[in-house]
Amino acid sequence: MADGHFSAAPHPLANPGYGKRTVPGQPPRTADDFTHLRPREAAIAAYIDKLPDTSDISVKTLAKHTPYGQWAVGKALNSLIAAGHLRRGLECVMSASGSTQWVTRTWWSRTARNDAWWAAYAKGDVPPEEADRRRPTRSRAYILLAALGRENPVMSLSHADCTALAPLVEEWFAREATERQVVHALTTGLPAPVHHPAALARRRLVDKLPPAPPPKPCPVRILECGECGRPAGAGDLRSGTCAHCRGARSAPPPTLPPSRVRALAAEARAAASRPPERTPS
Repeated sequence: MADGHFSAAPHPLANPGYGKRTVPGQPPRTADDFTHLRPREAAIAAYIDKLPDTSDISVKTLAKHTPYGQWAVGKALNSLIAAGHLRRGLECVMSASGSTQWVTRTWWSRTARNDAWWAAYAKGDVPPEEADRRRPTRSRAYILLAALGRENPVMSLSHADCTALAPLVEEWFAREATERQVVHALTTGLPAPVHHPAALARRRLVDKLPPAPPPKPCPVRILECGECGRPAGAGDLRSGTCAHCRGARSAPPPTLPPSRVRALAAEARAAASRPPERTPS
């Protein structure tokens, strides 16, 4: 079903703190993002993907804005969980007053993620392969240093200088310094003349390094089973399903004891051998 057949009414946002949350590391949107899904699931996935963060993507709301009923939407969302696009759970957040509270989250990923990725995300990590894939050929620190001569020609640096000094600039960024702050530290109040710009830049990057910011609390997330909705350890989920549900799904159907089977069979035979009752004329 094409997006154009969906409701034209504005999609509502969820209550503050709830709704769709896009995970980091999303590649640009393409027409092939959901071709691995069945048509109904792909249509709902494409619709969710285009919604802004904090949109209400509950079953009831999606059913009102798509051509599908609540049962169909619920089945599609479970399939998106199994495919690795969606996870539900709880996250511990800090309020403005400094107190912590648990809030319900629904995390969305345009790219299908495997169980290991979601387990790492629940711990507050961005998996290394995603960070490596997003890293540009030349780092942000290298680009800043290479352009330093435009701010002050006497601080022009070579490729080797930029490569050697980039880790020091990265440390400034890790301490929440802005690019403008780094440039200001390296290009203002310079001696005259500057004989060795790379040595001067190294000295200033070390001596003027800002203090480390206070540590931020690591986000605490608990993922829920896509079938029973109960919280589970992130490493216990397989395709979004907990061990209990996987076991219940694979368990054989309950059987009756042999004695009960024989008794029921005897009752059936006795009922079959009785002559049919005649109705009075």
